[in-house]
Amino acid sequence: MPAKKYKEALELTPHPEWAQQFWDDLVPLKNKVAQHRLFREMADGSLSLERFRRALLNFYPLVENFPKYMGQHLAKTRPGIMPGHEEAKIWLIDNIRVEQRHAFWYQDWAEGFGIEIEALERCEPPAAMDAINHFLWNMGAHGSLEEGLAATNLAVEWATGEWSQQVAKGIRRYTEHDTITINRRTEAWLRAHAAYDDEHPYEAMELIKRTATTDDARTRAFKAAQRGLEYYILALDDCYDPLLG
Repeated sequence: MPAKKYKEALELTPHPEWAQQFWDDLVPLKNKVAQHRLFREMADGSLSLERFRRALLNFYPLVENFPKYMGQHLAKTRPGIMPGHEEAKIWLIDNIRVEQRHAFWYQDWAEGFGIEIEALERCEPPAAMDAINHFLWNMGAHGSLEEGLAATNLAVEWATGEWSQQVAKGIRRYTEHDTITINRRTEAWLRAHAAYDDEHPYEAMELIKRTATTDDARTRAFKAAQRGLEYYILALDDCYDPLLG
């Protein structure tokens, strides 16, 4: 097989009817994440520092573990045997390195808000915020490749790419606080996700289209994405007001 094939970018193709319905049916849940009051208040500068720091701290395990979840999916690829697996393998390998770099940028963001790296590394999120980590790990351990892509790279990255665009526009409002440092280094995670995550969910959906070749596989992938977004909302609700739980 020509080496050129392995250097080509993933090409997005028009959605067949089932894929367009898959995408459209997830939009309401994705919007609940992207437009959550936690992120709306982050974007307009009204979120309290207590809530902001709680979010940065307790979402760190999700960020730090994200390339590990993708590594679980990578291990399931069977290039040349299963449809779409060659493309998924190349895409995952490329993006695992990116996600690892982003974990370091997230540490810089947290540091700018007064959270030391030792606190991040020792973080044990409350149950409602940690549930999404357990779900994504379970998808990596027991789900199919398309389920893992749907839960991780479609659901989580889709919503994250949207809310980070809004927060990136308003983050400098927090420079009013003497204890907060906002500069290019501490903004790097936000700026990166506001830019590149605009493409990742579309690429993940393309890979789901190529790997989910039966109705059963498509249904399971949809349910994985749906549940991933539901756990995301659960984490955000508890982060904003833990007393509600």
